[in-house]
Amino acid sequence: MTSISSNNQSTNFTLQESVNVWGSRGRRQSCRTSAAFAFKSSFFGKKPLSLSVNKTRPGRALGPTGYSRLNPITASSRCHTFDVIIIGAGIIGLTIARQLLVGSDLSVAVVDKVVPCSGATGAGQGYIWMVHRTPGSEIWDLALRSNKLWKMLADSLRDQGLDPLQVIGWKQTGSLLIGRTPEELVMLKERVKQLCEAGLRAEYLSSSDLLQAEPELMVGEDSRAAFLPYDSQLDAMLAVAYIEKGNRHFASKGRYAEFYHDPVTCLLRSNSTGEVEAVQTSKNTLYSKKAIVVAAGCWSGSLMHDLLRETEIVLDIPVKPRKGHLLVLENFNSLKLNHASMEAGYVGHHDLTLHPGQVNHGQILSISMTATTDVIGNLVLGSSRQFAGFNTEVEQTIIDRIWKRAAEFYPKLRDLCLADFISNRKVRIGLRPYMPDGKPVIGPVPGLSKVFLATGHEGLGLSLALGTAELVADMVLTNPLKVDSAPFAVQGRCC
Repeated sequence: MTSISSNNQSTNFTLQESVNVWGSRGRRQSCRTSAAFAFKSSFFGKKPLSLSVNKTRPGRALGPTGYSRLNPITASSRCHTFDVIIIGAGIIGLTIARQLLVGSDLSVAVVDKVVPCSGATGAGQGYIWMVHRTPGSEIWDLALRSNKLWKMLADSLRDQGLDPLQVIGWKQTGSLLIGRTPEELVMLKERVKQLCEAGLRAEYLSSSDLLQAEPELMVGEDSRAAFLPYDSQLDAMLAVAYIEKGNRHFASKGRYAEFYHDPVTCLLRSNSTGEVEAVQTSKNTLYSKKAIVVAAGCWSGSLMHDLLRETEIVLDIPVKPRKGHLLVLENFNSLKLNHASMEAGYVGHHDLTLHPGQVNHGQILSISMTATTDVIGNLVLGSSRQFAGFNTEVEQTIIDRIWKRAAEFYPKLRDLCLADFISNRKVRIGLRPYMPDGKPVIGPVPGLSKVFLATGHEGLGLSLALGTAELVADMVLTNPLKVDSAPFAVQGRCC
């Protein structure tokens, strides 16, 4: 047993001279635990682990993340070495893995406390839309790039003789952003103008055009809509299964591995270089040669907070869980949708993002109509956004309000009683990773060599996944970036 003493604190860990594991290229390697110690004390040797020793780390409430406090590494851990370790097996983490596997010769490991699609990814509505995006906004270029990459993926499936609908649930449904108030109509007209100027095909539909496009819709004289005929949607579960299958193809080459049901417990730092070089889980020690990517959704903030609890590193990721309900009606034939639809008020969800200091998160609930049909014909209605901590219980009052709101747009639903569909309805609950400024956090963590963040996408995880994956991979590989990363930087927002 060896003890390292620092700042009157003692950190103990067991040394083991050599443990044989399969390395990043399928060969047996020697894993020396003496090369690293946990972030347990405030100093590494005589060098402070600090970004700013003049700042005090703010306290943050931790949710039920399953990530435990920092613990010393012991020799009983199984050791493995990869080029890149990704924490989080949602759509963001898995697509980052895919991008690195396909675009380089690096080896990748994905680690998660549960399994893929267990968080926000599996509870989403699956739309890959641009109708509610604003050209020129800080997120626009990333959204546009990601949208293009999804369409390229669908095209590549067709080129292989595969049906994108069957493989990833890809459907070009077109999208309607529906307005009914004078303010909304002004916004829609301006949005269509901006989208057209940005090179997208967008139309401003009159009330008669809107009724023709969507006959089931309640259309008044003042109703209008922005229509993007090329907007699409996909099935999150199918898309994740496809991506995961592709990733697993590289396992036989010694370049890919998954560590599920294996929560992260601490980061390990080299006692020779000072770099973060490994991730300690409950069962394994995963050494990284090149990068560690934290893509743990709304758990990313509390995870990093916990991992750095006893250091002087100032890193506060203000990502919060934003609970959402979706109502799924299986084999529902009472309403036929030609297009995916969303009320203009959905854009108002972002009002809570633009003015976060003016609201009490514990009391906010917003509901706006969204309506889609999934790959097997189920009706999917949404959506709610609510700050309720990490609570994932179904709230019937919210489901009732979603149904009532949808009925205001689709009158056929008014003649139906939701209670009559209890046997063929499901409710999806997801915790969207919300950032107060409305932008994801994507990029390297200052002061933590090799550590990258990719989180805070809130309800945009699916739509921004491929663009985010490309951006992170280019950062790791030091390639030229396709989009400006400055709006998503960690510096200035989290430290």
